[in-house]
Amino acid sequence: MRFDELNESNYLLFAIKFYNNPQALTKEDFESDLKRIRYIKRLLKRYKNTGELKIHLILNHLIILFNVFNDATVPLLFYNLDPELWPAIKSFLLFLNRVPEYPKTQINDIPEDPECLSQLQAL
Repeated sequence: MRFDELNESNYLLFAIKFYNNPQALTKEDFESDLKRIRYIKRLLKRYKNTGELKIHLILNHLIILFNVFNDATVPLLFYNLDPELWPAIKSFLLFLNRVPEYPKTQINDIPEDPECLSQLQAL
């Protein structure tokens, strides 16, 4: 599913369908993992507003999201993030080699954030 097909009525079902965390035993565990998207959003907004980029923290959240939602992480992220944050998150996805090559989607048309990408490549 592409992120532009996600909406308020199917978002939660989509997240549940792709959730795979053997250690999660409760609804709270699922919600805790899903909240990582909000944390990433907050960190990227701070970067947009102040220029302060907490690369390691964002990478940690992304890695955990990919571990529990696998490829569904990409549409979940783009659905939740404001379009002004898309270049920054795309830079992280490129760094992690998680931008889907096929099928071509509007993600491929989003420009990368050059500052974000240069800080990631400096790691």
